[in-house]
Amino acid sequence: MTVTEYNQCVDLHSDGLYRFLLKNVRDKDKARDLVQDTYAKLWMKVEDVSFEKAKSYIFTAGYHTMIDQMRREKRHIDYQAEEMATMQTGSNRQYSDLQEILQEALDRLPPVQKSVIMLRDYEGYSYEDIEKITGLNESQVKVYIYRGRIALKEYIVKLENVV
Repeated sequence: MTVTEYNQCVDLHSDGLYRFLLKNVRDKDKARDLVQDTYAKLWMKVEDVSFEKAKSYIFTAGYHTMIDQMRREKRHIDYQAEEMATMQTGSNRQYSDLQEILQEALDRLPPVQKSVIMLRDYEGYSYEDIEKITGLNESQVKVYIYRGRIALKEYIVKLENVV
């Protein structure tokens, strides 16, 4: 890849990568840092990555960079304890914004399910592309998407979460 093609990759894909990372980490500064780290990784491999495969490489590297950061920070959330806390205080909340409810439902998903749903439904990637980005096989991707969608549906359908 040439320097001109690298710059073109930055122009074409940085916004999409930023949106994807921001939806997952929910912190603008961290998402910007992850985008920067991803493009630094691309620059280190600029000789090995072709322009045609750059988008796939960028999203794959961004995904893995995000996962590595999450592991470093040890941001493992005990979903059951969080659910108990929500049940105790959840009945007093009132939502009128469906986007906020959907975001809360997404945040309750395990990171892998959230990532594959975001790649499929928000970014429009095919199962094969998601397979390449995440390193999962296609059947695992389909299972994670299915289970994630079921969990989202169950959360959104609960009356106490919407009202």
